[in-house]
Amino acid sequence: MSSGAQQGLSGRRKFLGLAAAGAGGVLLAPGIHLIEVAHAATAPVSAKVRWGLLIDTTKCAAGCTDCVSACAKENGLSGGTAPTDPQWIRKIEIKEIKTGRTASLPVMCQHCAEPPCVDVCPTGASFKRADGIVLVDRHRCIGCRYCMMACPYKARSFVHEPVTTQKPEVPRGKGCVEGCTLCVHRVDAGGQPACVEACAFSGHHAMLFGDLNDPTSSISKRVRELASVQLRSDLSLDPGVRYVGL
Repeated sequence: MSSGAQQGLSGRRKFLGLAAAGAGGVLLAPGIHLIEVAHAATAPVSAKVRWGLLIDTTKCAAGCTDCVSACAKENGLSGGTAPTDPQWIRKIEIKEIKTGRTASLPVMCQHCAEPPCVDVCPTGASFKRADGIVLVDRHRCIGCRYCMMACPYKARSFVHEPVTTQKPEVPRGKGCVEGCTLCVHRVDAGGQPACVEACAFSGHHAMLFGDLNDPTSSISKRVRELASVQLRSDLSLDPGVRYVGL
């Protein structure tokens, strides 16, 4: 082999070595490494569990945005409401035309059993865990935004600007699509979503989180006791978020 060919082979080997090392140790942001994110995502989940939310709109106070603020703080979002500001949960006010009755309710990713965002994603970045939580893999997301167009709940946001406030347990990045994760990092640690805790702390107790598959769980009991609905049930997506009082 000529010296030129040897140098070329050596260069390619050096490049591949650096690439392999980078896959395990690349710094995504101060204090956040890709290998740490990969390890954090390997927590075992089971299809025996299906996490969900039950939201009682009769207890949800108009004008209250505690759940929105808690989500922004927990996940490192700006909390802004401009079209380019990512917002994982938003409060909306609806009015029944015939009766004039109004209701205030939070809307976020509905964590569908048949998520259209997953169906249209060309890279597999949008995926549903065995326990029903729908997520986005930032390393596979190419920013095509097909999932945003497919979501009937307008529950996903595109990150337009560089992220400077992200947290190690909630990796984010410019050029990616993101949305409510049900605070998966909290759930995997045995906790509850930040919005649920904030709603309870404010005294409203309008949000209940738990395992929809467990007939003895508080959320399953309440679903059996109360008449609840799924948003756009006509689409047969089977959302994991149910609403009372609509």
